Amino acid sequence: MTYDIAIIGGGIVGLATARAILDRAPRTRLVLLEKETDIAHHQTGHNSGVIHSGIYYKPGSYKARLCVEGARLMKAYCEKNGIEVDTCGKVIVATSQDELPRLKTLYERGVANGVPGVAMIDARRLKEIEPHASALAGIHSPQTAIVDYRRVAETLARDLVASGLTLERSFRVGAITRERGTLRLATADDRVVTATHLVNCAGLHSDVIARLAGAPIDVQIVPFRGEYYMLRPERRSLVNGLIYPVPDPEFPFLGVHFTRTVHGDVEAGPNAVLAFAREGYTWSRVRPGELLATLRFSGFRAMAKKYWRTGAYEMYRSLSKRAFVNALQRLVPALRAEDIQPGGAGVRAQAVTAEGALVDDFRIVQTADAVHVLNAPSPAATASLAIGRHIATIAAETFQIATRT
Repeated sequence: MTYDIAIIGGGIVGLATARAILDRAPRTRLVLLEKETDIAHHQTGHNSGVIHSGIYYKPGSYKARLCVEGARLMKAYCEKNGIEVDTCGKVIVATSQDELPRLKTLYERGVANGVPGVAMIDARRLKEIEPHASALAGIHSPQTAIVDYRRVAETLARDLVASGLTLERSFRVGAITRERGTLRLATADDRVVTATHLVNCAGLHSDVIARLAGAPIDVQIVPFRGEYYMLRPERRSLVNGLIYPVPDPEFPFLGVHFTRTVHGDVEAGPNAVLAFAREGYTWSRVRPGELLATLRFSGFRAMAKKYWRTGAYEMYRSLSKRAFVNALQRLVPALRAEDIQPGGAGVRAQAVTAEGALVDDFRIVQTADAVHVLNAPSPAATASLAIGRHIATIAAETFQIATRT
C-alpha cells in the first residue's frame, strides 16, 4: 500500500496531528511511524504534565494562539475520555524589584492572549494561595491545570488505531527518497513504507528528518536536559499548586519551579544543561557523533559564546544540590536540602539558528509534499490538539486531502 500521508513521530504532537487529519478526512490512508517500541517515549513521556494557560507568549505568536486554544481543547478531550485533570492553579512570583516590570509585562501578555481569570496579586493574596511562597508580587492563573500526557497519548493512539490508522513501531526512518511521485521511507534493515505526503513530528530528530527529505531548513536541534528533584512525601504540603519564577526574557526556559502532578508528587526543577546526546537523560549518556554535530554547529558556538556564563551556572547547579536548593529557596524559603530527592529528567528539543538564536516560537515549515514541525518544545503538549488542527489545515490545502472524504 502507498499511504496518503506518513507521520513520523509517535509523541503527542504526531498523534494529535493524525487525529485532526482523520477528523477532517476520515478516509485518508494514514500511517504513523515511531522509532521506539512504545509511543510517547521521549518529550511527551518525560513531560511535567502542566496544561499551560498561555501567559508567557508574545501576542499573535503561534505559541500564544495555539496554547490558549490547545488548553481548552485538551481539557475538553480529557473530560470526554475520562482522563483526570486537576485545575490546581499557578502563581508566577517576583522575588526582587527588578523582576516587577517583567511580571507586569507577563500579566499584560496574559490579558492580551485571553487567558481566563489571570490576575495580578500582592504578597498578602499570594500567602492565601501558596502559604509557603515568598515574593513581592505575583500573577495568579487559576485555570492552569495538570494532567498525565502519557495517558492522553495512549488514549489518542488507541482511538486512532480503531479509526483506521496504521501504527508502525520500532520504525526508525534512516533514508527518504522520491520515486514516481511518492516518498519512500526506509529503515536501516530495509523495512519500507511509501506515502504520497509526509508530516514530520520527530521532535528531537525533526531537523534530521527534514534534511533527509530535502527540506530547506535554517535551524538545528540542540538538546537541553532538564533535571528534576522530587519533594519527599512528608514535605509536599509546602506546595499547593504550581509556583514559578519570573523567567529570563532572553531564554525560552521558565526557570526552576515547583509542579504538583496528578499522581500526588511535587517536582522541583528543571534546570537546562546541554545534553551529550539527543536522548541524553543522564550525564553518562553520550553519543559521540551527535555531540560532535552539536559542537561543530556554528549556531551552537555562537550561542555558547554569548551565554557561556549562564551555561556554566546551569551545569554547576546540575552538579551541586546546594545550588539547586538555593534557587528553589527563592520561591519557597522553608525548603531544606533534606526535603528533596533526585527525580527524573527530560530532554528539550530546542531549535537554534545558524546565528546562535534560540528559536522561541513554534517553527513549522512546508514543502510541496511535506510539513515539518521543527520547533515544538513547551507548551507543545498543551497546544498539541490545536497544533494538530493547524497542520491538518495545511495538509488539506497543500496535499488536497479534504477531497478524500
